[in-house]
Amino acid sequence: MDRLEHLHRRIRACTRCADAGYIPFARPVVAGSSLDRIAIVGQAPGAIELTTGLPFSGRSGAILRRWLAEAGIGDDELPYRTAITKCFPGKAIGGVGDRRPSPAEAKLCAPWLEAELELLRPRVLVLLGTMAIDRFWGRVALEDAVGHRRREPSRVLLPFPHPSGASRWLNDSGHARLLRRAIGLLRLEAAALRTYPPRPRGPRTSGLTMQSAQSDCGDAGGA
Repeated sequence: MDRLEHLHRRIRACTRCADAGYIPFARPVVAGSSLDRIAIVGQAPGAIELTTGLPFSGRSGAILRRWLAEAGIGDDELPYRTAITKCFPGKAIGGVGDRRPSPAEAKLCAPWLEAELELLRPRVLVLLGTMAIDRFWGRVALEDAVGHRRREPSRVLLPFPHPSGASRWLNDSGHARLLRRAIGLLRLEAAALRTYPPRPRGPRTSGLTMQSAQSDCGDAGGA
């Protein structure tokens, strides 16, 4: 069995945050292929992802796909999609928007994200929103990260605003220019990746079907 597909099954069977009482039930969401060289890391799935089983399925996903298309990445080559936490955290207090996952939830889910990136080894890591930017770039104002890139020994980091809140952030014309710059950088990096030799082919894992297999989610770091 493909190692990434096996990891996806283990992630979808994890109930750590539900067992700890942070969420009423666990339904982890993740999708992508071992062929992907670009990975997108967001904050957490939304409510619609509970029914589709795919990250970025709702309105924010439509905005994200538009940004990707502007960078020359079509629906037929969607990057690997994951998040800091893999389950829907529920609505925020007051019912407006989704709740931001707590540091404790992020810590419980961190071994899964680390295992994903260790197996995938993406050459480009797209960071959507402040949770992902804080995790990989460091704590910084959004406008000081979006539109910039950071080259690490094995990958490039590209911060973006999170599409769920982008409309408000982009009301500032300066912020809109930063997004355009970020899309331009992603276009350059995606074009450069097409010159690399293709990765060895293996089974693709779409994430379209929720897995109910029972497994021990306590050994995520060993995947």
